[in-house]
Amino acid sequence: MSAPSAPLALSVRGLVKRYADVTAVDGLDLEVRAGECFGLLGPNGAGKTTTIEICEGLTAADAGEVTVLGRRWDRHPRELRERLGICLQDTQLSDKLTVEETLTLFASFYDVARPVDDVIAMVSLGEKRASRVVGLSGGQKQRLAVACAMVGEPELLFLDEPTTGLDPQSRRQLWELVERFKSTGRTVVLTTHYMEEAEVLCDRVAIVDHGKVIALGTPRELVASLDAEHVVDFTLAHDAEVALDLLQALPGVRSARRTAGLYELAVGAVHEALPGLLALLAARGVELAELKTHSPTLEDVFVGLTGRALRDE
Repeated sequence: MSAPSAPLALSVRGLVKRYADVTAVDGLDLEVRAGECFGLLGPNGAGKTTTIEICEGLTAADAGEVTVLGRRWDRHPRELRERLGICLQDTQLSDKLTVEETLTLFASFYDVARPVDDVIAMVSLGEKRASRVVGLSGGQKQRLAVACAMVGEPELLFLDEPTTGLDPQSRRQLWELVERFKSTGRTVVLTTHYMEEAEVLCDRVAIVDHGKVIALGTPRELVASLDAEHVVDFTLAHDAEVALDLLQALPGVRSARRTAGLYELAVGAVHEALPGLLALLAARGVELAELKTHSPTLEDVFVGLTGRALRDE
């Protein structure tokens, strides 16, 4: 007898949001299980932020139904605000308040809040507790914003692009913070366009494009859907071209595509594909400008589904 599945922390059905003649969210469905870290992965403009703002109760949907922790915003707004933590894409905090004063203010919004000293220690801002917000670095400000979202001991934490613009060290510090929060059995929903972030943090990922979920699964399941052990990227010198059907016919090649001059081969056997590729180009007098190989990633999954990179403008 199989174990029962975890209850749902978030359920979204047929969500639609339009702005004038632009449909930002187009019939989107989601289910987030309690205790998991769930990622919405997609490029800027995919509808991730609009979706999460509706789930947070900040934006009204034009159609569809959202249930958060078994409650709905039109019936249980105060209860939901007590049970959620929200970190916006760009959190504006008062420059003149100190770290301690900022967290004390946010803690006062909740009937039950975590001690401010504990939260400051959790986000490693002890040395900055008396510093004003205006003097913090970008990474420190973002950790403070996440701390403000956590001070109310939320059951469900929403993080919208939490590490955009941060240096690699600050990004990894925030990843550790999210992992510690999740280790307590609580739920995280985050949006990101960083494939590595989703692969490191998320139990499951929904890839979103044009307001719709186009793929859903664990990072490993999504990468496995490429049916490739390696990805070979290359460009050709002098704007030369080679037919995709010839590339796809090479030994070991599972699929081939070309996007803005970049060729991408999904290959099952790189030791077979590379000699075949080099022989094909030599036979046609075509020179390589650049060639790289790597293990497949979520970015490759997205490119395979849409023909665009995650961070294409």
